[in-house]
Amino acid sequence: MDTRVELRPTGELRQSPLTRAMEQARAALLGRQAADGHWCFELESDATITAEYILMTHFMDEIDDILQAKLARYLRATQQLDSHGGWPLYHGGDLDLSCTVKAYFALKAAGDSAEAPHMRRAREAVLERGGAAKANVFTRMLLAMFGQVPWRATPYTPVELMLFPRWAPIHVDKVAYWARTTMIPLMALCSMQARAANPRGAGIAELFVTPAEEERDYFARGGVLNRVFLALDKLGRAVDPLIPKAIRRKAIQKAADWCAERMNGEDGLGAIFPPMVNAYEMYHLLGYPADHPLMQTCRKALHKLLVFRPDGSAYCQPCVSPVWDTAWALMALQHTGDDEVTQSAVQRGYDWLLPRQVLELRGDWKEHCSDQVRPGGWAFQYANDYYPDIDDTAVVAGMLHSRAQRLGDPQRYREATDRAAEWMLGLQSKNGGFAAFDADCTRYYLNSIPFADHGALLDPPTEDVTGRVLACLGLLKRPQDAEVIRRGVEYLRTTQLQDGSWWGRWGTNYVYGTWSALAGLALVGEDRQQPYIRKAIEWLYACQNADGGWGETNDSYLDPALAGQNQGVSTPNHTAWALLALIAIGEADHPAVARGIEHLLATQQADGLWHHPSHNAPGFPRVYYLKYHGYTAYFPLWALSQYRRRRSAAAS
Repeated sequence: MDTRVELRPTGELRQSPLTRAMEQARAALLGRQAADGHWCFELESDATITAEYILMTHFMDEIDDILQAKLARYLRATQQLDSHGGWPLYHGGDLDLSCTVKAYFALKAAGDSAEAPHMRRAREAVLERGGAAKANVFTRMLLAMFGQVPWRATPYTPVELMLFPRWAPIHVDKVAYWARTTMIPLMALCSMQARAANPRGAGIAELFVTPAEEERDYFARGGVLNRVFLALDKLGRAVDPLIPKAIRRKAIQKAADWCAERMNGEDGLGAIFPPMVNAYEMYHLLGYPADHPLMQTCRKALHKLLVFRPDGSAYCQPCVSPVWDTAWALMALQHTGDDEVTQSAVQRGYDWLLPRQVLELRGDWKEHCSDQVRPGGWAFQYANDYYPDIDDTAVVAGMLHSRAQRLGDPQRYREATDRAAEWMLGLQSKNGGFAAFDADCTRYYLNSIPFADHGALLDPPTEDVTGRVLACLGLLKRPQDAEVIRRGVEYLRTTQLQDGSWWGRWGTNYVYGTWSALAGLALVGEDRQQPYIRKAIEWLYACQNADGGWGETNDSYLDPALAGQNQGVSTPNHTAWALLALIAIGEADHPAVARGIEHLLATQQADGLWHHPSHNAPGFPRVYYLKYHGYTAYFPLWALSQYRRRRSAAAS
């Protein structure tokens, strides 16, 4: 297939396969733009969130049988009956015990018989793996609220932590935003030993090898620090009855007030599902009536996460991603054509993004940087003013600057981009890297507490976010950022792996991390002939599949030997990320790049976009994964667009 950019004698582009593919993808992407200028694709996880939604309605005695049937249909459709019989964390993955326990419980609550073939198959799989007692901490907490395990099966999480001073070794400000917003209402629920209404008496006693009340081995014994925390956990339980009731009431009230302050309207606490559910149940147990504004807000926020599918099923998203989707959709579209329709759509997208910059001085981030740092970030969701993130901010600010240059009006967005840069730079960590939400959230001892068996309590600097910040600063070209850039580059040089790749925290995995790092290094002017840059480039070439594309399994988070591999299966997003990395670093003329472009042209689908069933990002590596439906829509188009631009420039 001829993917060259063909020129007429006058220099006008002819209708090559590349141009036709871009036009089809552009039309498809424009067709998905909302009337107000933004994009928001589905954001799907595993079965856990949908199962928890069903169980939440049983906790609250707010069962909607019609909705429940739709959610249950989704759960049945995602069960892997042809392989392990349970539910995985990502497409093609192995059975995950905790996910399977929750999905089974939700289906049973929804009315599925324990003796139905699919339920029997799931039960056998759970029992083969030690039973529900081996499920993770969050699953056991949910089971305790439904009376399926004793409270001693859960870690001791006293709500009195809300009263600890900030210098204490354990404090809510010392964990990541997602952990903080989830923990605080959950601590109140646990301290009150919450009990679900469970009006239909759903239970899963059959999922335990040893009866839950007789089980004595709920906590794994790890290293020395883990054993110390387990001893403290046991001590805490012993003294808990001695805590004055007035102190507990004060702590619970502080937790309730903390959540109310950050309720975020109908976008919900933290704008993510777990805190929303925990807060909703907490306020219910505190006696808030159903028509209380906080209760109504929680209910609406949760309902807005539901996705209803044409096949009659429905699922619950963990959150929504409009700012992220809009930024990348604009990135893909803005160089695909100068026609009035495209440029009008692009400008409407920028007009939608600009007023969503968070400029009010509030947010937990301010506890982690100088008081002189002004707010200026963007959040991931429609609204989440307490928790803007550096990744979104870097992308949006860099694009606003580029848009102003393209319009011939360099000052157009200068105030917004300067505020964004100031905010990001104020959150650079001590090692030179950047995290998603906070600076130096690296108290790793906290991952040893019994509550943190998922290992996702912290928000340390990562290679992909650091690369994104460097890309933004490279576009802004502000002289005052030179030292920040130097430290960021040094961080990336330090974190590069032996094979030349970089680990990917927020996308799967090493291909994503390597693209993010190389793109940032290219835009700050790092010489591509440096050995460490060449090593990364050669790693990408070595990972290319026989069909010209790239792919990577989420299993690479479990086994680094699988970095950049997916048993030869290519995906549209991995192919696009690899191509974008190579083009950014100056490799557009390499034959491997042409083969990658050919792969995208050959796999474009009838609707003009690309689709693939795989989960393409970790929410938390090894424990929770996401499928961004937009990744196979805008990233391939952006790769085609960048390839045409570079080849056209070379031909000119």
